[in-house]
Amino acid sequence: MSDKKILFISDQIAPFTSQSDMAEYCRPLLQFTQNRGNEIRAFMPKWGSINERRNQLHEVIRLSGMNLIIDDTDHPLIIKVASLPGAKIQVYFIDNDDYFQNRLMVHDRDGAEYQDNDERAIFFARGVLETVKKLRWSPDIIHCHGWLSAFIPLYVKTGYREEPAFRESKIVYSLYDKAFDNSMRDNLPQLLPAKDMQVSDCGTFETPIGFSSLMKKAIDFSDGIICQTAGVDPGLAQYAREKNLPVLDFNPDGMEAQATNDFYDKL
Repeated sequence: MSDKKILFISDQIAPFTSQSDMAEYCRPLLQFTQNRGNEIRAFMPKWGSINERRNQLHEVIRLSGMNLIIDDTDHPLIIKVASLPGAKIQVYFIDNDDYFQNRLMVHDRDGAEYQDNDERAIFFARGVLETVKKLRWSPDIIHCHGWLSAFIPLYVKTGYREEPAFRESKIVYSLYDKAFDNSMRDNLPQLLPAKDMQVSDCGTFETPIGFSSLMKKAIDFSDGIICQTAGVDPGLAQYAREKNLPVLDFNPDGMEAQATNDFYDKL
């Protein structure tokens, strides 16, 4: 089925980032999905490793300028955009001097995990949703890839549930291999509320709040789950099935883009 509006949110998309299953999977998925006649918007973080000049990124002034408050601190939201090479698809980049400029993904250059990864994920999720609102665009499907987008399902189904842009959206969350080892901070639930949310809207977290509990929180608020790599924790897929969610298992034989689009049609 075509003529859907599909919002892709991913930690990585080739060629802006490369050498990962996620980056190499998302690039052809975007092209395939658009070729089926769907309308596409794509978002990712503006990691410090992305060369803005080489990739021809430029700031979108009309979308930038909002401040997002996290832990009582204002963080300016900067939106940049570039075209996906070889495709008529614009990729929007979420940027901020504190969370993304001159910083890598999960770990710093010495291999230590960033202590504010939880805040970075909150900023990214809220930044994406606020920008989509400004675009006055209502996605039918929201497809999330990666740990940084793990709070998107929660926000769409709680704080943003009355927003016209997301009222009818179905959320697909793709699971990948474990991305980090250390736990997030214990006060994470207190950092999450936005708009008129309460801490209780977030539900309970499996503690310590590590990668598995973050994925389970994404599953809690999603409408469908895709096991994107062979190394996905089978316990996460089982957790989704116990919640009676449709699950698309990893297929080593390929045809992922076709199977993913067929999965959209079933929601």
